[in-house]
Formats: sequence, C-alpha cells, structure tokens
Amino acid sequence: MVNSARLRAAYQTALDALLKERHPDGYWVGELSTSALSTATAVMALDLVQKAHGDTRYQALIDGGLAWLEKNQNDDGAWGDTVKSFSNISTTMLCRAAIHLTQSAPRFALALSRAENWLFTRYGSTPEELAEAVRARYGKDRTFATPILTTCALAGLVSWKEVPPLPFELSVFPQSWFRFFKLQVVSYALPALIAIGRCIYYHKKPWNPFSLVFRWLARSRSMKVLEKIQPPNGGFLEATPLTSFVTLSLAACGLAHHPVAVLGASFIENSVRPDGSWPIDTNLSTWVTTLAVNALDAAGMSDHLDRRQELFNWLIAQQYGQSHPYTGAAPWGWAWTPLPGGVPDADDTPGAIIAAAKLLDETTSVDFLVADFARKGFTPSPEMREHLLHLPLFFGLQWLRGLQNRDGGWPTFCRGWGHLPFDRSGCDLTAHVIRAIVTVRRLFPEFATDEQLAKQNLDCGLAYLTRTQRPDGSWLPLWFGCQHAPDDENPTYGTARVLAAYRDMSMMESVPAKRGIAFLLAIQNEDGGWGGAMECPSSIEETALSLEVLLDAGPSCEGAVNKGLDWLVQQVESGGLAHPTPIGFYFAKLWYFEKLYPIIFSVAALGRACQIRAACLP
Repeated sequence: MVNSARLRAAYQTALDALLKERHPDGYWVGELSTSALSTATAVMALDLVQKAHGDTRYQALIDGGLAWLEKNQNDDGAWGDTVKSFSNISTTMLCRAAIHLTQSAPRFALALSRAENWLFTRYGSTPEELAEAVRARYGKDRTFATPILTTCALAGLVSWKEVPPLPFELSVFPQSWFRFFKLQVVSYALPALIAIGRCIYYHKKPWNPFSLVFRWLARSRSMKVLEKIQPPNGGFLEATPLTSFVTLSLAACGLAHHPVAVLGASFIENSVRPDGSWPIDTNLSTWVTTLAVNALDAAGMSDHLDRRQELFNWLIAQQYGQSHPYTGAAPWGWAWTPLPGGVPDADDTPGAIIAAAKLLDETTSVDFLVADFARKGFTPSPEMREHLLHLPLFFGLQWLRGLQNRDGGWPTFCRGWGHLPFDRSGCDLTAHVIRAIVTVRRLFPEFATDEQLAKQNLDCGLAYLTRTQRPDGSWLPLWFGCQHAPDDENPTYGTARVLAAYRDMSMMESVPAKRGIAFLLAIQNEDGGWGGAMECPSSIEETALSLEVLLDAGPSCEGAVNKGLDWLVQQVESGGLAHPTPIGFYFAKLWYFEKLYPIIFSVAALGRACQIRAACLP
C-alpha cells in the first residue's frame, strides 16, 4: 500500500495545480494542444484569401505557420495531428499541400523531400495511389477525406477527378430531413458540405445533368444557409480546421469577399498562437470546468470550493436558451465552450447538470436565475417559480431525454443520425447522461418529476450499455482514443466512464459492471498503471480514470488499486502532471491533448483514495 503521507502529498500537488489554473472569474479555461493539421489548413486558407485580394495581408502569419511546421516535423519526416502524435497520412498530406499551395517548395525543399519519402514509401508515389490511401483511411465517411483531397487538388498534387463530390444542394432542405439523405459527412460538418461542395462544383462540374442543374440552382440559397449558421466570431465549432476548410474553399471558387469567408479569415487570424501555430479548437472551457467541479466533488472538496455562487452562475449562463441555428438543437443544452462556435451536446450537458447540482445549496441566490431567464427570453410560470433554482437542471434533463436514440443510447448532437460512426450513440455519452439523471434524482428527490419517464430513460440506457459491452467486458468511447492501440481505440477510457454510471447507481455488483471491472484488472500494466488498451504505455489520464472507479469496486481490486496508486503518485512526484497524453479525438478522429486532463483526473482519483483511506484532507 502506498504510504499515506505520499498519497496525501500527491493529492495536494494535483489539487494545487488545479486551483492554480482557475481563471480569476472562478471557472477554468484549459489549454488545447497545438496542431500541425490546424496550422497547415490555416496557412492555406490565409494564402488563398490574400491571393484573391491581390495583396500580402497575411504573409507574416503564413510564413510563421510554415516555419512552425518545418520545426515540428516528426523524426520520420512526416507530421502527426499534435506534437506528440504519431505521423499519419492525413496531416502529412495537408502539410505537404500547404507548402506547395503557398509556393514555398524551394524554401522548404528538405522538409518536403522528407515528407514525400515517408508518403511514397508507405502509400505509393503516384497522385492516384496517395488519393486512394486517403479515401481508404476513412471508408464511407467523406467528412475529412474530401477536404484533404480538395486542398491537394488546389495545390496541384492530385487531379480533381480524385476528389469525391459533396452534395451541397441538400443543405437547402430543412435540417430535420438530413437524417434521411444518408449523407457521407457527419451531422456537424454542414459548413464543409456547403463550402467544399461549392468548391468542387466550381472546379469539377457533375456529369449528371440533373445534379448540374440542381447544384447551379442551389448556389445562392446554400450560401444563405452557411451564412446563417456561422457564429458571429466566424469560427465554425470554434475549430480552426473546419473554419479553414470553409474559408479556403470559398476563396478558391471566387467567393473570398463573401461575408462567410471574411469572417472565417478573421477567426483564423485571431486564433494564431505566439509561436505561429494554431490549436485544434479555441478551448474546452465549459467542459473542463464541469470536469474540475465534479473531480473536486469526487475528492470530497466541492463543499470547500470558494465562490460557489459565482461558479454556479457562470455555468447556468452557458446553457442555451434558444434553438441552435447550427444543428437545430432545442433550447437548454450546454456546449463544450462558452464561445460563439459551441454547439450543445450530450456529453457537456450531463457534465454541466452534475456540476451545477453539486454547486447548488441553501445559500444559492435566485436573483441571477431571474435575470438569466429574462436574458434568454424565457418567463417561468408561477408554478415553476417555486422551483426556480432547479429549473436549469430540469430543463437540461428534458433536453437530454429528447435526444435519446431509439437504440436506448445517446448521440452527440442530433437524434436519429446513425449512418456514420461519430453520429451514432456512444457508450461514454450514454453513461454520462445516466449519471446526470441519477444525480438529480438523488440530490433533489422532491423535484424528481416524471419519475416513470426517468426510469424508462435509465432502463433503455442501461439496456443499450449491456448490448454494446464487448465480449472482453469493455466498452468503447466515441470521442477518446489511444494512438498506441489497434484502430486507435481506447477501451480503458470507455470502460472507466461506463463503470462510473454503474457506481453512481449502486450497481457495481451487476453482471455488466463485474465484467467491466474484470477487464480493467486484466489490462493493468506491470508498472501498475493503465494505458488505453492491453499492453499500451501507461498514462496519468487512463490510470487515474481507472483508479477512480476501481476504488469503489470492492476488496478484490485492492491489490490492483494499490499498484495503480503507487504508479500515479510516482508520476505526480516526478512532475508528470505537466505532460498530458494525446487521448482526445475531435471530429473525424483528429487527435488532441488538453493541459488540464491529467490534473483533473488525478485530483478525482487521489482525492477519492484519500477519502476512502481516511487520510486528512486540507
């Protein structure tokens, strides 16, 4: 068993690190990894825009981005999504295209030669072979394959015949119809569908006369749709890659002066980092704030968190009060960020509900809620005013209930989409929603209305989790992965997150939970830590997540827990909290890491261990 003093000291180190990262206004912002992929797409977008304007307005940013790419090329000559990511064909093709598109090949001849050697050795030296390799990586999903090949075609590296078309004309139909079209892009890629579809149409007209006429007629109206769903700061989903793909596509088909392209270029310009690079997304502030609050609660510290009212108010202010123009989502969900490009989803919403419920107490004032509801254009009925403090939680749960799929699980953004992987129900999302429902029912039983419906949601969600549990006892998450594991899967993250739902429901003795626990015990590494899967290198994130649930899994796990705690404490003592692991997936499986993940997850695990072992808390 790890020494109690070392355990407490490691917890205090993690706790201090987390509180140090707190914003002066009480919440957390975090810091996402810099991305070679984002940098390459941003450089191309700015270059095409400035060429369309006939000036050099962005040249300093373009030069800085290219210099950063050269400096951060992997040792094998290719690029990965982040500075810690393995090389992959997608990012390498984009970086290569950026060098060619900006006519910088002579200046970066060595970097280009190394990248092409890596590509040609693995995938073939002809443009056709490389294009096929890109398409093969994504299968039926064109969300990312088509944008990559579009940039390559614009750079003269592949012919336009290698670029699959995108039916941008379908965007003129109501959003509720999209699920029936079997689109080959995910639901949240609508801006790319429109802009890249327009670019491909401009450079490669369809042979089918009906498609030709339909797309010609849909040009103006589709651009109105794109303009309507663009946030005021220009950043679609706050994501540099998506915004860059939209901007460069418009600039490449004569629309660089369109308001969408102008706003998009502005967002890209404002998102650059001091070192000349761009992140995958602006920030995950709402997400990491709810993770931090819930980790502190797991550690028994949420009651001691100062400025609780201020933090509660901030969280409630991020709840959407109107239908979202991008996805058509109903009011009362939460996004991952308070910035304009966020979209409400089924992972951030349960996280916010749980955190807000933990922050609520008898001292919470209703004054802010009255003003916040008025700001959102909502007037509570007299009956609702009796439960005003609970309304945001209740509305959030109602929003989640409306999102539940027929299979019993929860998707990320839109109910009923199931054609492509990132639109389907997810085990980690479903477990998170279950935890939110259980938390509100437990903390506020007097407000647990519609009990029969809540039970139905839970029963269907649990049935979904039972069906999707794999033969080895694991569950796979939707938005997290492990680059060391086969197919980039992360059953450790998925299983730990699902087991947290069984724990919260006091069902750790159930058959699915026992099988999940057995899986985590079976894949523990010899060093005591956990990686994303069997025989993957141990990470702080995956070890802490596993420990947090195994601490409540009974005496049979004590040996594994002791080994895991010893490994985790050693990592904290050696400064490991400052070295996050790429475990996050963004859309189309784009890797990222987040500065706060190892800190937050360690606070939850170590703090919970201190509680259970009756260590003195600060």
